[in-house]
Amino acid sequence: MPPGVVYISIWRKAGCFVDASGGVPGWLKSYFWDVNIRDLDLKANRIFIIERLLNEGNHAAVRWLFRTYSEGDVKEAVLKSRGLSMKTARCWQNYFGLREEEMRCFGTSSTGLKKSF
Repeated sequence: MPPGVVYISIWRKAGCFVDASGGVPGWLKSYFWDVNIRDLDLKANRIFIIERLLNEGNHAAVRWLFRTYSEGDVKEAVLKSRGLSMKTARCWQNYFGLREEEMRCFGTSSTGLKKSF
């Protein structure tokens, strides 16, 4: 068997591989402690799912994220999210080559005060 097939086979057996029609896999449950992952819809809740995994996820979680969502979906979440930590926001700002003004997380907080970094 070619190496890539073995790799995918191992991921499937470990429950780490999902197609876009599936849901959030059980091994990611610890990142969604406040919601029932069975209620998450990969399409309707994509901004929430992407934001949570970028903020809290490990290497395997981010790998799953990029296998499940397009780079455009991830970039859209980075642009729209108000909940990214500053460290996470800076990382993905550099990755996508974004300006602060484009990203909501660098805007005004819920208190009406400008966030300082």
